[in-house]
Amino acid sequence: MRRTLSSTLPEHVGETVRLEGWVHRRRRLAAVTFLVLRDRAGLAQVVVAEEAVRRLVEGVGEESVVRVTGTVTANAKAPGGVEVTSPAVEVLSTAQTPPVELWRPTLDVSLPTLLDHASTTWRHPRRQAVWRLAAASVKGFRETLDGTGFTEITTPKLVASSTESGANVFGVEYFGRTAYLAQSPQFYKQAMVGVFERVYEVGPVFRAEPHDTVRHLAEYVSLDVELGFVDSHRDVLAVLRDVLAGMVASVRENASEALALTGARLPEVPEQIPVVHFREALRIAGAEPDEPDLAPEHERALGAWALAEHGSDLLAVEGYPAAKRPFYTHPQTTPEPDSRWTNSFDLLFRGLELVTGGQRLHRYEDYVAALTGRGESPGPYESYLETFRYGMPPHGGFAIGLERWTARLVEADNIRTTTLFPRDLHRLTP
Repeated sequence: MRRTLSSTLPEHVGETVRLEGWVHRRRRLAAVTFLVLRDRAGLAQVVVAEEAVRRLVEGVGEESVVRVTGTVTANAKAPGGVEVTSPAVEVLSTAQTPPVELWRPTLDVSLPTLLDHASTTWRHPRRQAVWRLAAASVKGFRETLDGTGFTEITTPKLVASSTESGANVFGVEYFGRTAYLAQSPQFYKQAMVGVFERVYEVGPVFRAEPHDTVRHLAEYVSLDVELGFVDSHRDVLAVLRDVLAGMVASVRENASEALALTGARLPEVPEQIPVVHFREALRIAGAEPDEPDLAPEHERALGAWALAEHGSDLLAVEGYPAAKRPFYTHPQTTPEPDSRWTNSFDLLFRGLELVTGGQRLHRYEDYVAALTGRGESPGPYESYLETFRYGMPPHGGFAIGLERWTARLVEADNIRTTTLFPRDLHRLTP
């Protein structure tokens, strides 16, 4: 007999089925014991009346793994309108008492408890639902790009130098010399534009930034995109818009039950995402006009403005100062040429930076000038710069932080709750 999943039980009324899963909850009444079994598809109610089977069920702890063989019976009061009766129960493995009560509708535990026991707490249906939203988002990300001529790539996570010319890297011993964990796949995805024109990657990135905040992690999943033959960063933003729409559509199609469990609000992705220049963004946010970047409170103010003025959860801020962008960022050409600013943008989602993107330099001589202008030698970047010696099209790209995306979907107050096993200043386990 093949295994049946809990979600398909209504299709098998009157049939004998085999369920396999975890003991989610047991409830003893005078004449019967109810066993709630949990599998990857949901919950199933099993009605145990035979005394020997009742003793067996009552003797195994919650989270024990069992196999149940019984008859599917219609019952309007049971989950999904059906239950399993006349069961035979086989214990596949026993469990100690879990550190949290997974049968409760919500996990009312502290953040340390939630994270310390992540391998167990992720079993809770609402916790599972959070990651199902993330997984469906990645599915939509891939499908959208696959459908528009992109090639998925994988790039090294051990590199010889930092990507962003900064000190916020993790150094590791590499056969007698120092290597670094990659801050991003930036250099490699640009190189691959010279091969495939349009590329993307889903993978981890590492930032040794000493932030102990609710929005930062030392390791997170980055959804990276790079495309060639662009006129400006506005072409990149248009692709980002389509990707976000695809992610939202995938969540709606593939994770509707997770949406209901978490109460997540899907954003409406407009045909054109509202755009403001960095200078205007400072004014809207009430910041000083010489501020070099947006602070979290500025992002929140801009998010509220976008919702009030445009009815949008999304807002793109373009034209960031050249001094605050990496050396490979193209100077501003749109809306008008001005080298103080750049053809780059940040996308805010409900008042939080979600995406950084823009147009890159594509000529070798421009890279040399950009590096020397910052007081750096091109020498350490030679393997990267080689790409541009042999012809590269105008190109650009962006990166979405998966955990931030999911956190904003469910409106979590801490990004760690949307990360399977978070890494931060204090946490290396589990």
